[in-house]
Amino acid sequence: MNPENNFVLAEHTKLQWYKIIFSLKKVFDKKPDMNAIIFLIGVRELGVTREFSKEEKTDLMHIATCKLLSYDGYYEFEKNDEEGWPHYKLIRNPPYADLSDQENILKKLIVQYFEESGLID
Repeated sequence: MNPENNFVLAEHTKLQWYKIIFSLKKVFDKKPDMNAIIFLIGVRELGVTREFSKEEKTDLMHIATCKLLSYDGYYEFEKNDEEGWPHYKLIRNPPYADLSDQENILKKLIVQYFEESGLID
């Protein structure tokens, strides 16, 4: 078994996660799922609010995932292109994790993003 699997969230992270969910639910009148939160992070990283095509929505989720994984050194910000879209380069491949571990890792990184961005305290 990979020692990095079975990722368990710290109590602080769990509390901060629920704070994020609650605050987003107040704003959008419904509980966001993981995809919605990742999409919102992508929109925030792009810095543009408008209607997006299906392909652009996928790109926004990729931007957010790269941003989040950059906290653990898997990606590094490279540049913004001429249209302002952020680009990241892969530094090293993330280790294999089952779906439960993937979700917990993303929750930890989303909490870190919200804290470092001053979106929650």
